[in-house]
Amino acid sequence: MSRIASGVTLCECFARDGLQHEPAFVPTATKRALVERFAAIGFPRVEATSYSNPKVVPQFADASELLRSLSRSPGVFYKATCANPKAVQRALADLDTGYGVNEISLLVSATETHTQKNLKRSRADQWANVEEMVRAARGRFRLVGTVSVAFGCPFEGNVDPESVLNDVSRFKSLGVEHVAIGDTTGMATPVSVKRFFNQIKKQENLIPIAHFHDTRGTGLVNCVAAYEAGVRHFDASFGGVGGHPAKVKYGGGYTGNVCTEDLVGLFESMGIATGIDLDRLLATADFCEQALGRELHGRVTRSGLNPLGFP
Repeated sequence: MSRIASGVTLCECFARDGLQHEPAFVPTATKRALVERFAAIGFPRVEATSYSNPKVVPQFADASELLRSLSRSPGVFYKATCANPKAVQRALADLDTGYGVNEISLLVSATETHTQKNLKRSRADQWANVEEMVRAARGRFRLVGTVSVAFGCPFEGNVDPESVLNDVSRFKSLGVEHVAIGDTTGMATPVSVKRFFNQIKKQENLIPIAHFHDTRGTGLVNCVAAYEAGVRHFDASFGGVGGHPAKVKYGGGYTGNVCTEDLVGLFESMGIATGIDLDRLLATADFCEQALGRELHGRVTRSGLNPLGFP
């Protein structure tokens, strides 16, 4: 069996989505080393930092300092999360100085309650924010939209897929062609994933991104279901770190992202090329554990990659 020609593109989210939820501060030099290593082993997209308000998320008070010192790999998209127009202005200021990111993400939640809890505003106000952010960006970044709690909300329960599809269409109307569909607290199943992505692929000029959390142990099977439904872009985080913001408690228990090393190992064992340097994959997982000072959730970090090799 040979590798499938239609491989996947992975975004590494450890340095942003993971570190946001850590109680201890990680030094800027360590963050820089992590981001540089992720790019060096083959990730074409790396979530480098966030322009969050440092009073709210102090873990990213060093966003500009990090980007100023970062060595870049050619062809890699370095992403920063922007929550509001002020954050976009910070991203533009860094870009004008010569060391900014080349991709920013714009976030909405699929439900009103999650929006109020997470963003402290209504959905209508957040969409107005997104529209203003797109205008402020002036086409200088690749834009990635994100719809959180797309498969189920910890406050409101079921989420109407049509509502999520409408959010995707709204992003597209703003010129945002990359849209991540977030299963923020692990409520998706392979059935709901296939059903949704089979619907979304009917939209033209759209690049859907699967962003699953492994809250209930279904993250990997949901990624396979998304692949079978035509998705080729996936977010993941070494060690499965990440989850909801540290100051917003919901979902209960572990809410981390799909584990990068496990997802890479699974795809490669299925004959699906990831483009990741497998010889350096587990060493990078070890480095992530060293950075956080604790054992993370990666299974292949403990067991090693599939000993039967890859097709």
